[in-house]
Amino acid sequence: MGRHQGMADAGRDAVAGRVLSAWDAFIERAESVDLGRPSRLSGWRAQEICVHLGCWDDHTPMADLVASARAGGTGAVPDVDATNARVIAAHRDASRDEVLAGLHRNREATARYLADEPQELDTAPTVSVVGRIPLLSVVLGQAYELAVHGLDLVSCGAAPPPPEVLQSGLAALTDVTGGLAASMSIDGEVTLATPDGGWTFVSASGGWTVQQVAAGRIDGPAVEGPADLLLEAASGRINPVPAVARRKLKVHDVGGLLQLAPIVQAVPGIPGGPILQLAARTVGGAGGMLGRLFRKG
Repeated sequence: MGRHQGMADAGRDAVAGRVLSAWDAFIERAESVDLGRPSRLSGWRAQEICVHLGCWDDHTPMADLVASARAGGTGAVPDVDATNARVIAAHRDASRDEVLAGLHRNREATARYLADEPQELDTAPTVSVVGRIPLLSVVLGQAYELAVHGLDLVSCGAAPPPPEVLQSGLAALTDVTGGLAASMSIDGEVTLATPDGGWTFVSASGGWTVQQVAAGRIDGPAVEGPADLLLEAASGRINPVPAVARRKLKVHDVGGLLQLAPIVQAVPGIPGGPILQLAARTVGGAGGMLGRLFRKG
C-alpha cells in the first residue's frame, strides 16, 4: 500500500466520526454561553474564539485546503496570527446569530468534504499552518483546535468538552506531529498517555503510523497526564514545567522526545511544541533550546 500516512490509513469514516463530533460538541457549548464574556485568552471574548473558527465570505478555510490539495500542496505556509487578526477585525461586531451561523458553515463545509470529495484527496498534501501534510490529517486537526478552544470556553461559563472530544484532540495532535516528523525524515515515536488510554505515532522510512493505546501502556518516549492537561500543555495554555514538578505530568524517555526537536525548530508554532520544549528544559535547564510556544490557534 506504499508508505503509511497516519490516521489517513484508518480511512475517512474514522476521521469523520471524530472531527464532526468535535464540531457538534463545540457548537453546543458556543450556543450556551454569552459571547460577550471575556475568556482566559488575553483580548479574546467567547466572540473572538468563535469568530475565528467560523466560515465567512472572506474566510473559507476548508475550501482553501481543498484547493491547495488539488494544486499539489504548493505555496507559502499561512501566518495563523495574521489570519486570525484579519478575520476577527472583519467580524468582531457580528451578531450572535451570525457568529453561530459561521460555526455551522465551517462544520458543514467539513462534512461536505468528507461526504462528497474524492477519497484520493485525503492523502494529497495541502499547505496548512504547520506545513505540507495530507489533507485528511489537517481535517482531523480541527478536532485538536476544537478541543483546545472548547477548554477555553470553560472560562466563559461553558461545560468542559466531552472526554471523547479530548481524545480526538490528542489523536489529531499525535497524527500531525507524526506527519511532520515523517516529512523531515525523523524516525522516532511518542505516546500521549492518559488514564483513559492514549495515542502513539511511529515515524519511519518517510511515513508514520498512529495507533490508539490502552490505559497503562507506556512503551518508549511519552508524556503522561490527564487528557485536558496534555492539551493545555500542548497548546501553551499552561506552562508544563510546574505541572511536571507537581507530578501532574510525567515525561518518559526524555532523550527519545528530544529526537523530535528539529520539528519545533522548523515549525516554531507547532501544536505540541511546549511538550517538546518541556523535554529540552528537563535536560538543559529552564533556558531550553526550542522555539516559541504555540499561541492562540
